[in-house]
Amino acid sequence: MDAIIETRRLRKVYGRRNAPAVDALDLAVPRGQVFGFLGPNGAGKTTTIGMLLGNVFPTSGTGTMLGRPLGDREARRKVGYLPEKFQFHEFLTATEFLHVHGRLYGMDAAARKRRVPETLELVGLANRAGSRVREFSKGMQQRIGLAQAILHEPALVILDEPTSALDPLGRRAVRDLILHLKERGTTVLLNSHLLSEVERTCDQVAIIKGGRVVRQGTVDQITVPSSSVVVELEALTPALSETLARFGSVQTDTTRATVTLPDDTRIPDMVSALVAAGGRLQAVVPVRESLEEAFVRVIEEDQAPAGDSG
Repeated sequence: MDAIIETRRLRKVYGRRNAPAVDALDLAVPRGQVFGFLGPNGAGKTTTIGMLLGNVFPTSGTGTMLGRPLGDREARRKVGYLPEKFQFHEFLTATEFLHVHGRLYGMDAAARKRRVPETLELVGLANRAGSRVREFSKGMQQRIGLAQAILHEPALVILDEPTSALDPLGRRAVRDLILHLKERGTTVLLNSHLLSEVERTCDQVAIIKGGRVVRQGTVDQITVPSSSVVVELEALTPALSETLARFGSVQTDTTRATVTLPDDTRIPDMVSALVAAGGRLQAVVPVRESLEEAFVRVIEEDQAPAGDSG
């Protein structure tokens, strides 16, 4: 696997505290994917991101980003970052703000002239290019923060709670932007507590607790299927409910039943029995654990001690 970020036994202890903020963290982020970095408050996510960016020095362990050691200046030039808590120059207009950040990124005037309007269009602020940042709502400030993170067309974008201030339409726009970045070959490291957004967007996720990665894989690898199916019928009669009860425990409403089976091999026989009994099937949908449910299960079943910094 071509990993754009890779750490081995990465550890960070602050001062004389006994409990490390990050403890022997092994992480591999594949190139060109959207990668979810998940964990409860205090798990060590913020400290880990700080070490990836070179803002925090590890106590021990090793790591690379874009093939270079953590903190390498050339690697950092190819990274875009949106922190969860940010403060911008409120007296600047959106255009001025991006030109300032473009110069900080080392972009020349021609590149800034091309990218500033493109980026404002991408984040939905083209019509506010001349407005001062102080006039922006919290959601619009989040968008201009995203704009500065992707302005220089980085190879890696690290987003820390990018949808925290957004309404559902804004979250959808950010999701579309993340997928657009992926289509262009950009790797996105996404830290978010909105697990439904992570489930829709990410190719892989890592769950961190107590400064360690306790699970990593695709959403399908981390979530588990159940032995239940939802059966939707044109009408659910008492006779059809009795038919379903022959195959497992049943919970019903007007046209839908959730059936918990001993195993999923009985689903074809159940469907055949329903049709034979006169049932008009509209859908049979296997029930699968959501990422949020999997996250809670993993955190509760793993008893590693929690770190002090998140």
